Amino acid sequence: MKLQDANNIEAGADSPREYYQSVQSAINSGIAWQFQGFYGRTMMAAIQSGRCMLGTKPTKDAYGNRIPSRFEVEEGTKGSRQYVINHHGEEWADILESAGVPA
Repeated sequence: MKLQDANNIEAGADSPREYYQSVQSAINSGIAWQFQGFYGRTMMAAIQSGRCMLGTKPTKDAYGNRIPSRFEVEEGTKGSRQYVINHHGEEWADILESAGVPA
């Protein structure tokens, strides 16, 4: 996760698009799940609203709970790409997929 992403999440980004791209980048990094509760709550709220999807790889939170990847959840359920499409459209899902995806 980049410092700019952390700043966008904590202080607010210039636009909702920039904010949710930063949240998606934090999700994709996997490391943000291990931060203070604020980050976990922020990421879960974004996933539940369909603004973000789970990361490309499974990870663990600060308590050792396993967080699945977007490919491990049933298509159309929270955290999947299809859930994002159902709530905010395919263009939004495409934007998220390019947000800080690790190489």
